[in-house]
Amino acid sequence: MRNVVIIGSGPAGLTAAVYSARANLSPLMIEGREPGGQLTLTTLVENYPGFADGIMGPQLMEDMRKQAQRFGTEIIHGFVHKVDLKQSPFKVYYGDHVVETKTVIISTGSSAKLIGIESELRLMGHGVSTCATCDGFFFRGKKIAVVGGGDSAMEEATFLTKFATEVNLLHRSEAFRASKIMFDRAKSNPKIKMHMNTVVDEVVGSPATGVTGLKLRDVKNNNVSVLGVDGIFIAIGHNPNTEIFKGQIDLDERGYIKTQANSTRTNIPGVFACGDVQDPVFRQAVTAAGTGCMSALEAERWLEH
Repeated sequence: MRNVVIIGSGPAGLTAAVYSARANLSPLMIEGREPGGQLTLTTLVENYPGFADGIMGPQLMEDMRKQAQRFGTEIIHGFVHKVDLKQSPFKVYYGDHVVETKTVIISTGSSAKLIGIESELRLMGHGVSTCATCDGFFFRGKKIAVVGGGDSAMEEATFLTKFATEVNLLHRSEAFRASKIMFDRAKSNPKIKMHMNTVVDEVVGSPATGVTGLKLRDVKNNNVSVLGVDGIFIAIGHNPNTEIFKGQIDLDERGYIKTQANSTRTNIPGVFACGDVQDPVFRQAVTAAGTGCMSALEAERWLEH
């Protein structure tokens, strides 16, 4: 029987582990498919407080992992494929194992939707990004592209004009899904060029050179062209990693876990959610870490009562 089981090992889960371990709760963390979460896909992180010269994403997560272990967190490399939250103690299933626990902290995060081509994965963190607020600064004075047609794509394209000399907005269809106000704001920005009926067939470049261009295809006539850019941002949305919680915990219409106001409490007493799995708005490492701290403190108080 565990006091706390933490599902997921990004900034939220690892911060929850540090706090719950320091409270002598001996937490068990099950890492998941992507140990360290989305930060392990980035290169230099410059906006996490405390690192004046920045820190590499994988290094930051490794340091947080060691910190959690130093205070007594047990970390298992495994993937949770099933949970039973209908009665206490809760049951968490991973591999061929099942563990019983008094509280659960869910920090499974969200996954950025990708185009689905090999070159975007190969160059992820080397000019391909899924987060404008994380990586926009690196493209000061450069030409870049943004893929997407919704509000998030318009917002990211507009934000990136603070740094880039030119932002090419690429959308596969003839009409944007974005709200009128977001579309008008992007359209009126002189730095943004809109390319309709356009898909990316290949990201050109290497990890050594970074992104140097994009092979584009017009979906109407299949004409192929090359656009020279220094970076590409994928802004076609995120999927919260909540598949195993469906039917057991309250989710919003997009699949994010609902938490109570000013809290990480879910609709199930003793089950808490932190980080990107319950935050479709900010999606930053520092905000995830903040809610990870909250969930550990709330789990500790819940156990005391």
